[in-house]
Amino acid sequence: MSELNVDKSEMAPAPGGSNAIEWDDFMRVDLRVGTIISVEEFPEARRPAYKLQVDFGDEIGIKKSSAQITELYDRVSLLGRQVLAVVNFPPKQIGPFMSECLVTGFHDANGAVVLTMPTAEVPNGARLI
Repeated sequence: MSELNVDKSEMAPAPGGSNAIEWDDFMRVDLRVGTIISVEEFPEARRPAYKLQVDFGDEIGIKKSSAQITELYDRVSLLGRQVLAVVNFPPKQIGPFMSECLVTGFHDANGAVVLTMPTAEVPNGARLI
């Protein structure tokens, strides 16, 4: 679930397209900010990835995620960074690793994933509104 490489055929069309959603649909996606507290290599992944532990605060706790972000980020630079993640997907087995949340990002012009991060520190567990 937390693999950031998304098949572009699964993406919704541009705004105003036929896949318009209602506010309640958006609110069902629980997007929260958390701080990366652990980063490990994930050599068993099909594509280069890290195994992350992200602290979402007392209400949600620490969740694990696999993220294909090795092109732009090294392990040390990720520690302590806040990221935006979907925390209400069901867990997903990725090889020998159980991913519990989806860390979000955007593909840059070269296809590398750029993480979605707040521009100022916010409390862990804060919800995107």
